[in-house]
Amino acid sequence: MTTLNPAEFRTKALADRAGYSVQQIRNLERDGVLPPAVRSSNGYRTYREPHLQSALAYRALAAGIGPVAAKSIMVAVHRRPAAEVLASLDAAHAGLDRERAELRLARAAVAAITVEPLEDVRPSDSMSVSELATALGVRSSTLRHWDAERLVVPDRISPGGTRRYTPAQVRDARIVHQLRAAGYRIETLRAVLPELPSGRRLTEVEAALAVREDSITARSRALHTASAHLSTLLPTS
Repeated sequence: MTTLNPAEFRTKALADRAGYSVQQIRNLERDGVLPPAVRSSNGYRTYREPHLQSALAYRALAAGIGPVAAKSIMVAVHRRPAAEVLASLDAAHAGLDRERAELRLARAAVAAITVEPLEDVRPSDSMSVSELATALGVRSSTLRHWDAERLVVPDRISPGGTRRYTPAQVRDARIVHQLRAAGYRIETLRAVLPELPSGRRLTEVEAALAVREDSITARSRALHTASAHLSTLLPTS
């Protein structure tokens, strides 16, 4: 029986240290997440520290950005220049930063809809579909979709005629826009939106946004963990 030095592992030992099954380790090697194992004359696989670091990096990346994107980055680690790998990591962190920004906007929008006064409303304060789309930075088709889903329904000047959004409807469209960007599904918003001005569902919305913040924080931590493992695999220059 071949004796391994302390820096070498058989498949079972690597699987135990990385938190995977033996078959998962074989699959990760097959998919290029791990570099090829060294094969002994009798066909046994031998793994070393880079294999362990690759498995741990993939685990953390999958928690941070999902298994598909994680696999793409790990394949690049072993086949592409380091600059490309680092660019992918930068993009992943930037994506989380965008989610944080959207979350801040959603919280501000939720707060605004509960306190924004709508007294002294005048017909001239209303907006057309194109005007509101421009103000929100969305396509007119998006507003029509919200209308069809009975989410934000504008007034009609005449049956089948031009649609106009009242100030209250403009406010609702703004909150829908921000909450959609923060990940809310249309069916959820359809149930929650009518209750927001009275504050009756505000606690529920705030709780959901807090859960989303926790998710972003966990994924951010996972990316930082992945970066630590990747730093042992990438060349320093």
